[in-house]
Amino acid sequence: MQLISAGIVSGVLVGFLSGLFGGGWKAAKPLRLGETDIRPRWESDWVRVVIANDPAAKSIVATYLSGLSSAGYLPGEQGVWVSAGDYPVAENMGDVPVPAASLTKVATTLAALATWEPTHQFETWVGWRGRVENGVVLGDLVVVGGDDPLFVWEEAIALGQSLQQQGIRRVKGNLVIVGNFNMNFETDRTTSGRWLKQALNANEWNYEVEAAYQNLGQTIAGDSAKPTIEISGDIQVESGSQKESVNGWFIRHDSLPMVALLKAMNIYSNNPMAEQIASAAGGASAVVNKVNTRANIPSGEVRLINGSGLGEENQISPRATVLMLQAIQSQLLASGFTLSDMFPIVGADGGTVRDRGLPANAVVKTGSLAVVSSLAGAFPTESKGIVWFSIMNYGSGLDALRSRQDQVLSALEQQWGKAQTLPPELRSTVVIGQAPYQFGNHSRNRSVSQD
Repeated sequence: MQLISAGIVSGVLVGFLSGLFGGGWKAAKPLRLGETDIRPRWESDWVRVVIANDPAAKSIVATYLSGLSSAGYLPGEQGVWVSAGDYPVAENMGDVPVPAASLTKVATTLAALATWEPTHQFETWVGWRGRVENGVVLGDLVVVGGDDPLFVWEEAIALGQSLQQQGIRRVKGNLVIVGNFNMNFETDRTTSGRWLKQALNANEWNYEVEAAYQNLGQTIAGDSAKPTIEISGDIQVESGSQKESVNGWFIRHDSLPMVALLKAMNIYSNNPMAEQIASAAGGASAVVNKVNTRANIPSGEVRLINGSGLGEENQISPRATVLMLQAIQSQLLASGFTLSDMFPIVGADGGTVRDRGLPANAVVKTGSLAVVSSLAGAFPTESKGIVWFSIMNYGSGLDALRSRQDQVLSALEQQWGKAQTLPPELRSTVVIGQAPYQFGNHSRNRSVSQD
């Protein structure tokens, strides 16, 4: 936190003594300084004014807004919030909800962390109905989904390898899909079931599945043999969980930890993942309630119809976006993670921030609709520490809007100085595809006793 100058402190003490001795002498009780807290409160108005007072930064933002106006964009539709730590430095329409596009995923991220721990893993169970004899399931293979939003080809192939290690080579009946099982971001469970059936039998693979198998490489422990489990029947979809109707279990498959799921969702701004996570957290209204509570957001500044941001009805104020990011950071630090473990890092993670001219090491979330371009996050500076921002533009010409966003943030970084070192609060330990966050890792397939 920026230090308060000696002159300011002296002024405070002079005012305090003047008030104490002004108006004549009166008998008073002894002042016990050891028992009295005379430190200034950081949330007091005068401290906020001193820290936030930055005419140069205000001028940079004003020039940015003026440029938008000259280009034909309506000033009342361009939201901006920039703060140094907790203190706002510059803003425009800061508390007004505007179309947020995929900044909605910031709300979904915070709601997920309010629902589950960062290390939480979703469970998918695989069992059978009927009986098992000599590696043949005389009945159905049953898969009970548990909201895993990132069950992809690699996960399915590794699951087939684990089943094959248990001696399973053929299923006489159907592949039964129970509960919320989605594969490759497909919401139709019948299609997901067909893809799983294909992944379990290398004799039915196409180029896409073969490429996923090659992606497993040498980094995944376990049997590398291709699974060749033949399922004679068709795909059967059932509602509910219905675990009680299964005769026994082969495997409990654990998803990647929540922290990795959210990072993958945000790097690629994956809409199906966001929808599934928000739904599992209770739906759009539950997401709103959770983020308002966790981030202390005034009612009405977050309005959502889904968890992905698809649709202009998803509206968030620039201030609320920053408050949510700061709440995410605060909650993660208690678990040993950081904001960078949730969102893409400029220059490191690619995804939607690839080829942007943003400050190095900025941690950001992007958002785009046909006439919406939004950007929010944090970046380190030399004189202001971590700077938080939210820029929410409305209008056509998304490439031009993105370029202007990059320019105003780069100008602010130049004004405050590029940070010489990356603060611990923005360092990341979560890298998708590297241990322990690899797709298709056999260690997440737990054998279940068949007794």
